[in-house]
Amino acid sequence: MSDDLTKRRKQLKFRSWHRGTKETDLLLGNFAEQHLDAMDSAQLDRYEVILDQPDPVLYQWFTGESQPPEDLLSDVTELLLNFRYTPEKP
Repeated sequence: MSDDLTKRRKQLKFRSWHRGTKETDLLLGNFAEQHLDAMDSAQLDRYEVILDQPDPVLYQWFTGESQPPEDLLSDVTELLLNFRYTPEKP
């Protein structure tokens, strides 16, 4: 089971870093690096549903232009919306 979760986390991290727009790559990729290792299988399910949303929709959630629909509100959504990306200094 642990190997399955490790593989799944790795796949979700890849998906998070390879979205299509640089902005969501940075936001979701860094979020995934910081939080996915602590998530259980059910939380990974909820995160995967979030990843199925189009980049422009997710970006609007991050910027506060719109809110996620009620059926997508969860502990993972809240964690994601409270995440603040901080670029590393060279």
